Formats: sequence, structure tokens, C-alpha cells
Amino acid sequence: MQIFIARLAGTPVFDPAGDRIGRVRDVVAAIAGTTSPRVHGLVVEVQPRRRVFLPITRVLGVEDGAVVCSGRINMRRFEQRGSETLVIGEMLDLEVEVEGERVTVLDLAMEQNSRAEWLITKVAVIRGGSRLGLRRRGPTKIVDWGAVSGFGVVQKDQGAAGLLVAFETMRAADLASALHELPDKRRAEVAAALDDVRLADVLEELPERDQIGVLSRLTPQRAADVLEEMAPDDAADLLQDLPPEQAEALMALMEPEEAAPVRRLLVYPEDTAGGMMTSEPVVLPPHATVAEALAQIRQREVTPTVAAQVYVARPPIETPTGRFLGLVHFQRLLREPPATLLGGIMDASLDPIRPEYTLGQVTSYLATYNLMAVPVVDEAGRLVGAVTADDVLDHLLPADWRERAEAPEADRG
Repeated sequence: MQIFIARLAGTPVFDPAGDRIGRVRDVVAAIAGTTSPRVHGLVVEVQPRRRVFLPITRVLGVEDGAVVCSGRINMRRFEQRGSETLVIGEMLDLEVEVEGERVTVLDLAMEQNSRAEWLITKVAVIRGGSRLGLRRRGPTKIVDWGAVSGFGVVQKDQGAAGLLVAFETMRAADLASALHELPDKRRAEVAAALDDVRLADVLEELPERDQIGVLSRLTPQRAADVLEEMAPDDAADLLQDLPPEQAEALMALMEPEEAAPVRRLLVYPEDTAGGMMTSEPVVLPPHATVAEALAQIRQREVTPTVAAQVYVARPPIETPTGRFLGLVHFQRLLREPPATLLGGIMDASLDPIRPEYTLGQVTSYLATYNLMAVPVVDEAGRLVGAVTADDVLDHLLPADWRERAEAPEADRG
């Protein structure tokens, strides 16, 4: 049975008892010579975002959209050896030759031989170079591994269309984890191929070092465009990590209306309410209805923590707003008739916090009142933003929590 490897990306992995262990993120193989490469195993991502190695000898079957393995998985962190290649991360989109014609690798297939060894035996290719677009058109063909040459050549511009197709259903946090594991060159190629919105979502989930590395490889105008697509608080956090002159140059390239909220956030120290808050909470005037509020928090781009409550303020309703009046929790919105005015059901009993509140004060406030978010007002009583629970968690966790290894590296013998 042939199994096309790119299609394994994201496939759930189960133990014999039917309990899910994680998801397949890549396949490890030894690429050497012209003989069919031997597959060593799978890279499986387990929670919390840790990649471990599953030897191919432990795979009992791959069928019905699932991988079943025998026994327990060694939970030590996967470390790639110098002689090993990550098939999805490193081989998709390579330019190779078949009968003297330049083609691009779309996928590779593995199958078992008579000795029950898993080998890469087939390569799916498409005519043309690696600069083909993500939704490529044209005839594809499947050829034997031995008919392909050029896998061992280091390529300056590999492209990333095939890799993105393999990863397109991933959540932004999972794609960020996958990018973090790639070599710098490959990471830059993938970032260049992502559209601005998707890249912005992924950047928000990457460790600080990777964020700076990806941004530095983009043209200044592309970097500014991506920053515009990021949440203002995340863009401000990233700009604070750049040299001041570079940060200022990027903000100068941003559209003024997109740069304005970022500039306001940069005024506050990073570990204060002002430095942590989002400047784009859901805000409506008191004469707005429950139906209008529900329509606002139902929008796909509104995160669950931001959608937890609607803030009521006098116009203007863009931050900094007019005088802050109160808030309405989303559960209250669900209990009220659609035509009910927000001014009649808002909670005005909770005192908002000020931008200078420390991380400890904000954390205590959220815990005391069991809130997912808290409004932030300035000295004039205007709403300037909201601090959400996920903002607080980002600052409570160690700075390197996105890339910290959870356990010693695996000894695979």
C-alpha cells in the first residue's frame, strides 16, 4: 500500500486502546544515493506543542485518516540527526529533474517492502520551477524514486507552495510550531509564501527570536503590511523588540490609521495594563441593541477572550472613546431579547483599571471578579483598551515558553 506523505500532515495518532496521542507533523527518512530512501519514523506533536519521535517499526497501520501505533511513545523531545531529512519540511517544492526536464516535487509516497521496511518509492511532480503559485495548475505525474535526480542539491530558492498545502488546515499556533522547527532558510521561504493575514496570525504565535528573524527577511514594505494585519498589542510587542530606528521606519511605512493605535500602546511600559491591553475591544454606544452586540462578537476575527464582553461608552466608540459607562457580559446578551438596549442592561458596578496598573494588579483583578477581560480607562474616563486573560498569561509565562523544551532530548540508539 502506497501512502503519500504530505497527506499525513495533521493525521491523528492513536495507541492500541484508541486513545489519541498527538498528530503527525513530518516523516523522517535517510536520503542517500539513488536507492529508495528508508523511512526511520514519524515526528508526532503531543501536547503541549512538543515534538517526539515515533519509530516506523512501532506503526501498526495507517488507515481511515489515522495512524495506530503499538505501546507507548518515548515522550522525549525529537532531535533531527545530520543524516536525516524531514520529508514534508525539507523535500516538498524542491526543483529536481526527471528525464532531463525540470520539475517540482509535490509529494512523495512510501510503502513497505517484503521485509516490512518502509521505503520512499514514488515522487509526485509537476512541470515547472519552485516559483509556482500555491494553487498550481498543470499536469502532474508520479515517477519512481530512481528516475529523479537533484535531491541532494542545495537550492537557493526552494519555494513553499507544496508545504503550505500540506499545512493549510493547521491553526496559526500549530503552523508557528512547525515553522519554529524548520531551518532559517526554509522558514523564510514559507513566510514569503504566506499571505499577509496568515503570516500576521502566525507571527503572533512565534517566539520572539523567530518573529524578528522572519520580519528581518521581508522587504520593509511587506513587513509594514504584515504589522498592519497583526493585533495592535502584538504589533507593539514585536516593535519593542526591534532597534528603535528600525521600529520607527516600519511604522512610517504603515497606514497612519493602522499605526496610530500601535504608537499609543508603545507609550506604556510592557508589563503594565497599558502595555498589555488590546486597543480594539468590542465597543458600542448605550443606544445599541443586544442584536447589534451579538453581531459584533460573532465576527470571526474577534477572539473568544475579546468577545467575552461588550464595552459601553459615549461616542466616539473607537479607542480612546467617549466616557466609559459599563460593560455587558456575553452570557447576559444571550439571555436578553434582541431589541433590548445595552444602556439598560450594562454592568456599571465594576471599576475599570488604569493603564499604569502592574501585571500583579491586573492578575489579581481578573481573579477576584472571575473575568476574561477588564476595561482600561485613562484619567479622563475614556476607554483606551482592554486586558484579556490571554494577554496576562503571555506575560506570566517565561519569556521563552513558546520554544522551551519540556524534557531531555531523545536517545534513539
